[in-house]
Amino acid sequence: MSQLHRRGFLLGGAALGAGALLTGCTGNSSDNDTGPQVKAPASGSGSPEAPGKPVTIGFSAPAADHGWTGAVSLNAKAQAKQFADVTLKATEGTNDVNQQIQQVQTLIDAKVDVLVILPYDGKALTAVARRAMEGGIPVVNLDRVFANALSYRTWIGGDNYGMGVNAGTYIASRMKQAGKANPVVVEVAGIDNLELTQQRSQGFRDALEAAGMKVAARQAADFTAAVGQRVTAQLLQANGKIDALWNHDDDQGIGVMAAIKQAGRDNEFLMVGGAGSKKAMEDIKADNTPLKATVLYPPSMASSAIILARMIGQAKAPGDLAELEVPASITTYSAVVTKENVDRYLPTAFS
Repeated sequence: MSQLHRRGFLLGGAALGAGALLTGCTGNSSDNDTGPQVKAPASGSGSPEAPGKPVTIGFSAPAADHGWTGAVSLNAKAQAKQFADVTLKATEGTNDVNQQIQQVQTLIDAKVDVLVILPYDGKALTAVARRAMEGGIPVVNLDRVFANALSYRTWIGGDNYGMGVNAGTYIASRMKQAGKANPVVVEVAGIDNLELTQQRSQGFRDALEAAGMKVAARQAADFTAAVGQRVTAQLLQANGKIDALWNHDDDQGIGVMAAIKQAGRDNEFLMVGGAGSKKAMEDIKADNTPLKATVLYPPSMASSAIILARMIGQAKAPGDLAELEVPASITTYSAVVTKENVDRYLPTAFS
């Protein structure tokens, strides 16, 4: 995410009041999963949510091959159903860049009113998104950002740097409470060549350094449980004493937790997760594992993207703001979920 987006218009955990279900996660969603929560339209004629002119929204996203992307698609579709004046044309999710480009072009050719695009690869989808914009179809860029701002009307996405900051701030606070001035803090990151991973790690380092602490050891995984387990085993073997561990992703965290249990060190240190899976929140609530918190990356942004697309299509603006237009950039907030507030956030968890 660019500095522009990092400094974007900040909203709370459920952006624009939209509900949620919830980068870098595994495990497909099913009919038995917690359903997406959506924002119901208001009835008042003065509200931006009141019925307006019909709007056809095109939606394109990657394959629902892990929990977070699955929740994104579910949220978008569920939110669209809340509006009688919205028709959603959703393409089949794909991780094939060329196929997604073709799908978006099909939506452009169908002359949808607004496009909502979560690109598998932001750079690769930039050109087709710009064609839409130049053809008079506003684009809501969801999370993975296009290469330039000419390719979208509004961007809404998560705060990767903020995830790291909040994880580091929480750990630093817990360490100070425990009287540990020089704690051994380790990090299990995502995929190192991804900008989002670099941003999360930078935020984590910055927060710890602000508290006079540092990352003692770090290993990158690939957002899968298998690699998470392998690299965590390596970290545990190399570090005989650990006070805190931050794992970037809760699906990856299944493997991280398995390695900790296998090493018999599940009562030694506290762990913080990332993204906000249902399994992680249930473990936090039960309070019988090292996992004591997770920092969110909410897929409710997909619900909000549909709300924004409808507003743009109807030339409306968010009712709680003084502005006459939908903002150009919206960054969701990475809330810290702990035992004390987990019941509030459990309905937003992804499976």
